[in-house]
Amino acid sequence: MTKPSVKPVNPNFSSGPCSKRPGFTLEALKDAALGRSHRAKIGKDKLKEVIDRTKDVLGIPSDYLVGIVPASDTGAVEMALWSMLGARGVDMLAWESFGKGWINDVKTQLKLDDVRVLEAGYGDLPDLSQVDFTRDVIFTWNGTTSGVRVPDGNWIADDREGLTICDATSAVFAMDIPWKKIDVLTYSWQKVMGGEGAHGMLVLSPRAVERLESYTPAWPLPKIFRMTKGGKVMGEIFEGSTINTPSMLCVEDALDGLKWAESIGGLAALQKRSTANLKVLEDWVAGSADVDFLASDKSTRSNTSVCFRITAKWFVSLSDADKTKAFKRLVAILAEEGAAYDIGSYKDAPAGLRIWCGATVEASDLEKLTPWIDWGLHQVAAEFS
Repeated sequence: MTKPSVKPVNPNFSSGPCSKRPGFTLEALKDAALGRSHRAKIGKDKLKEVIDRTKDVLGIPSDYLVGIVPASDTGAVEMALWSMLGARGVDMLAWESFGKGWINDVKTQLKLDDVRVLEAGYGDLPDLSQVDFTRDVIFTWNGTTSGVRVPDGNWIADDREGLTICDATSAVFAMDIPWKKIDVLTYSWQKVMGGEGAHGMLVLSPRAVERLESYTPAWPLPKIFRMTKGGKVMGEIFEGSTINTPSMLCVEDALDGLKWAESIGGLAALQKRSTANLKVLEDWVAGSADVDFLASDKSTRSNTSVCFRITAKWFVSLSDADKTKAFKRLVAILAEEGAAYDIGSYKDAPAGLRIWCGATVEASDLEKLTPWIDWGLHQVAAEFS
């Protein structure tokens, strides 16, 4: 096979942190409030601007609260779990590593008794019709490590009694979120929009606020998780007064990403770019006998973290250990050539490829990437066959 002669202009296809927006340079961060207190007016104004622009771009209802919280998406999810669970039974959905992680935390850290797990393997979804919405329900919208997402929000009951708590970190700027069906939603800056890490976003519906103000968990809450004082939600958290010290450089970067989103047409344009990127990979798979999607059902296939398995005969015949070695070799070859970085599957996922297709990635770069993967597979086949 002839070695490709054209490489992606931007070979960054990591699923988190994700690629920066097209045209990004450090010059975009020149107005960062460096050396200033985040509690000074300039700091609070920038933090509030992130919140306001986030609500505008995502179309979040006006009566929902949006806050910037510590420790990325993980911190935001943990704040919700520790602060709200225990009031009623919990249904937990998992079909990849992060969903399984939340199950482990609820069972082994919070030690809740009434926990029901609905689980599926990588590539599939649990039976969503089995979810009981008289209970709290915890799920990821998009399984970042499996490339499988929920198809829509139609399975979520409008008359639910429990809360829906959704980890949407690799979905929120690329997929339709039916906000009235979501009570708690979390994500992080470094996913989808390519922001810098360590900061989480927490979105609360009025029902979630009611839970916070009417229920006190049986366990002590670390200061970094506390969202209420005197039985009332601390509103200042959702106006730019963060619980801990944020990076004002990261704040400026988040603002840059939001402004870019607005400049290209907002949420609809972001979703269109992600869908077009997925189409490039769908066309590639359709013409290949060597690769296929890990998510076999098109309606549940992610348009951000797209995961693949290899179907080539030489690969299928390998032992599991050699399959892992072959994938590592493929990823290394592509990185050495400067054609693609960080496209190996997540450490807990089946050996395979994972290519980020969010809006900050250019379709033209994906078109240049696929011949390199074909060529790389040919090189690895020669080594392992």
